[in-house]
Amino acid sequence: MKVLIAPDKFKDALDAPAAAEAMAAGVHDALPSAEIESCPLGDGGEGTGRLLAQLAGAETRRCRVLDPLGRTRDASWWFVHDDGVAIVEMAQASGLHLLDESQRDPTQTTSFGCGELIHAALDAGATRVFVCAGGSATVDGGAGCLQALGWRMFDEHGDQILTPLAGGSLQAVMRVRRPAWSPPAEIVVLTDVDNALLGRDGAASAFGPQKGATPAQVRLLEGNLRHWAARLAEASGVVVHAMQRGGAAGGLPAALAAGCGARVESGFDELAARVDLAAKLRRCDVCLTGEGRLDAQTARGKVVAGVARMAVAADRPAVAFVGSVDSRSDVAAIAKSLGLQGVEVISPATRERREALAHCAENLRNAVARHFRRR
Repeated sequence: MKVLIAPDKFKDALDAPAAAEAMAAGVHDALPSAEIESCPLGDGGEGTGRLLAQLAGAETRRCRVLDPLGRTRDASWWFVHDDGVAIVEMAQASGLHLLDESQRDPTQTTSFGCGELIHAALDAGATRVFVCAGGSATVDGGAGCLQALGWRMFDEHGDQILTPLAGGSLQAVMRVRRPAWSPPAEIVVLTDVDNALLGRDGAASAFGPQKGATPAQVRLLEGNLRHWAARLAEASGVVVHAMQRGGAAGGLPAALAAGCGARVESGFDELAARVDLAAKLRRCDVCLTGEGRLDAQTARGKVVAGVARMAVAADRPAVAFVGSVDSRSDVAAIAKSLGLQGVEVISPATRERREALAHCAENLRNAVARHFRRR
């Protein structure tokens, strides 16, 4: 049997290569003679930058940036000097994983550090910059990022706002002035979801709670993003409030599209094309995929949904292994809607989250082995 293993990361527990390794071990436990092809994937979120860099043979660069709370830290980005291609991962500077749970508050976090990474890539001579936009701690509409790229924001008194903007301070912006220069590079933003900036499925409502926002803060952030989108439109001439994918990563894609003319695309589609996932699927008998959590956002651009869609096109069965499932979700209905042959939850529902994360590799390996032993 030929088994293709194509998972995303299991957030806070395993990166995609480690998840693929655990799944491969589970296959071997049950089917020692199976032929396995591992293909760790990403969708624009945390870890995608490193995967793209490995595929491109890029060298790692480091620079000092501000983290989501304005503290300095070292962050990585990647550069293929001969081709002028840079790869920036927002999560390296502005990622949710950089904050303890008690520090997570999107009214206080900024994407300024992501802008510093992009600036470093441009300073190095990049002519094309891929920005992996996912895993962020922010809902600042990308305002902090644009500040780092030279955009100037002014308050009601006409004074320039020098502090990096956060989601809770966007209402202070009364006028926006673009820099005299334009980015000397093509910027391509890779997102892990297709949500718009505003509305019920927008950056604040859909993602604010998982970044630490209370219901009252979600309402505040929604209003602030609406205000910011209006100011950004006045300065750029680009209306972004309903732009598909504009609400990913706290609104960063919307800001880069309006401010830098960036193209915004599916992170999964970019990575799947680079690894020729379609050909790998045609060669296998069954495909295993997975992610940390299956929920309503899975179908909006995540790896599991992308793999399932491509497996259906290749007429190959695909099974997803997940750490947990949204309690409001109907697993069987999600599996059917995505075209998955099945969904396996690797951790017992009674196990506490901290314990499940600590034993994720073991649980994943055992779940895969059990699946094949039942066949």
